[in-house]
Amino acid sequence: MCWLMADLAEFDRLHLWHPYTSVVEPLPAYPVASARGVRLKLDDGRELIDGMASWWCAIHGYNHAALNAAATDQLARMAHVMFGGLTHAPAVGLAEDLLNIAPNGLEHVFLADSGSVAVEVALKMAIQYWVGQGRPEKHRMLALRGGYHGDTLGAMSVCDPVTGMHRKFARVLPEQLFAPRPASRFGEPLRDDEAAALESLFEQHHAELAAVILEPIVQGAGGMWFYSADYLARIADLCREYNVLLIADEIATAFGRAGRLFACDYAQVTPDILCVGKALTGGYMTLAATLATRRVAEGVSADGGVLMHGPTFMGNPLACAVARASLALLASMDWSQQVRRIEAQLKDDLAQYAGHSLVADVRVLGAIGVVELVGQVDVAAVQARFVEAGVWIRPFGRLVYLMPPYVIKSEDLRRLTGAIELALEPAVVTG
Repeated sequence: MCWLMADLAEFDRLHLWHPYTSVVEPLPAYPVASARGVRLKLDDGRELIDGMASWWCAIHGYNHAALNAAATDQLARMAHVMFGGLTHAPAVGLAEDLLNIAPNGLEHVFLADSGSVAVEVALKMAIQYWVGQGRPEKHRMLALRGGYHGDTLGAMSVCDPVTGMHRKFARVLPEQLFAPRPASRFGEPLRDDEAAALESLFEQHHAELAAVILEPIVQGAGGMWFYSADYLARIADLCREYNVLLIADEIATAFGRAGRLFACDYAQVTPDILCVGKALTGGYMTLAATLATRRVAEGVSADGGVLMHGPTFMGNPLACAVARASLALLASMDWSQQVRRIEAQLKDDLAQYAGHSLVADVRVLGAIGVVELVGQVDVAAVQARFVEAGVWIRPFGRLVYLMPPYVIKSEDLRRLTGAIELALEPAVVTG
């Protein structure tokens, strides 16, 4: 069916349920006709410079020739085949690619179909590992306040219980433990009082802890907070000392977003379990992976145990083929130089907002730029202003942030950073 633009938007408003919005009073949804490079073309012909990389995944931009070719080639072979009892070159090749670049010591790959599922798999691995060791009492997770790990039930339980958007589900979620949000900022040493508080948590609870789960260095949707590499290193040391597994959720940070290929690299940490997703396919389709050490994999499989998880589209050949092309593209380009260039410009351009009366903080790390406001953003109002200005920036809470594709040019990035001024008015900032 060929939709008229007005009809499409109206049907969408009446029947489609968009993320984090009400069906009674939905936020506006702008119809996109096509995308290429760093631009989204709307149905009405307007073009928007994308500052979000489609929720951080389209690192190479849109409609990339190499990724298109990988998808087309694989589509001619097979789009999908079940992974139970079968295997194929795209999945095997992708697992090899991931293990070649991941922190040393990770040896096993479970291919999932979304970031939240990758986290669910990681939690199940950790719990089943301890059951296999005859320690079923080690079943709780220690997470960080300010963290976010996804919207499925297990993942919700380790998101910040206050800011993690999931308070209405508190009665049905497993009760986990939470450390305070890291106070030591990125580039700073770990504070003595913070180190002592962490050790106290481990001393009190290690006998019941299966794992610590955290987002290394960058806490994403829970607040876009950047914390000390010393904090991450200390957590890793405590996990080893107290015999607790470490799960690193790098769904948002892996593949260079935070300035290193993996954010764990800032502290030279190898987690027991690593979750990746988002940028894995360059934004082409949904795919994630949970990587584990041999210790964890063999522990899960103790006494003939099997990991009882098998998504229908696990190891989807089409997604795996594109993911391999995306990782090859990343390896072939100087991604670190691109990210450093974006970081330097974000620091320069966003500095102008640091003294504004409506701005609480400005922070930049890698290809991530954050302007934190003193109050909540009126998303609908600010979004309309951004679209009118020809940019796509999606604020949330008190945060107006940028995570552009790595291929963005300086002039396009300057359009994005300059547009943030449109959100700095009392009319669109409340509280």
